[in-house]
Amino acid sequence: MDKDYLLKKWLNDELSDTEKEAFLQSDDYSFYKDIIDNANHFKASNFSKAEDFETFNAKYQSQKPKVKKLKWLNPLLRVASIVVIGFALYFTIFQETTIEIQTLAHEQTTIELPDASIVTLNAKSQVSYDKKAWSKHREIKLAGEAFFIVSKGNTFDVITKDGKVTVLGTQFNVKQRDNYFEVKCFEGVVKVTSQSVTKTLNAGDTYRFLDSEFSESKTILKEPQWTKNKSSFESVPLKEVIAELERQYDIKITTKQLDGSRLFTGVFTHNNLENALMSVSQPMNLTYEINTANQVVIHGNKR
Repeated sequence: MDKDYLLKKWLNDELSDTEKEAFLQSDDYSFYKDIIDNANHFKASNFSKAEDFETFNAKYQSQKPKVKKLKWLNPLLRVASIVVIGFALYFTIFQETTIEIQTLAHEQTTIELPDASIVTLNAKSQVSYDKKAWSKHREIKLAGEAFFIVSKGNTFDVITKDGKVTVLGTQFNVKQRDNYFEVKCFEGVVKVTSQSVTKTLNAGDTYRFLDSEFSESKTILKEPQWTKNKSSFESVPLKEVIAELERQYDIKITTKQLDGSRLFTGVFTHNNLENALMSVSQPMNLTYEINTANQVVIHGNKR
């Protein structure tokens, strides 16, 4: 017999003894029964009915043409609703495991990871990690700059588009900007891999890839200065310093007759734009003008 025909009659309780026997022996009987049993747990709320409606409905039913209702569809519609709700709950509860945090210009934030490691994000930076997999695989993706204080445990990886930093438990800073990748180790030991170079850094070591050129240096600092609202630079191209000014003050800087490859060593603060511009321009023999609240022009001078 046709399965759909038997299913419809079964749902309406219209099976003959012979048909019922055939349906009970079918492979799909237990499947359909489980669905209906589960669907029956969902009941509509009971609402009171207005007496006028009974009168109106009786008149309406006596006058309108008789149409046979497809009662067998009702249970299936309920089942479909259950399936839709189930999928929605699945994707909401089980799929949202990636945590993403990002900062705007002139903004810093500190977060605590599931293992109690601490990450402080500099302006215009972003990190993301899978909280569900964290206990087995400590991996965090970074775009921008962040200072890490890593709790001891299994391997901790920081992944950027320009390189990977691997540690067990330590304090270090990672900066990844356009054509600029730098790692400073402040405590413990870290391993850095970028392009074709792999290095192990001890406390005080700095690893840098700038415009595809690798260099190493030392630092006597115990933590990155930007966490103290200062940006410090050592032999960094002026174009990178100007980009950091834009990030920290949420401004747009236009340069005129300026050689962005000139190297700058110095510091500017994050709490006073005028002082910051003076800190950068005076040592480099530059001039500047502030046109509006977020528009600055820096002029290069002949040396």
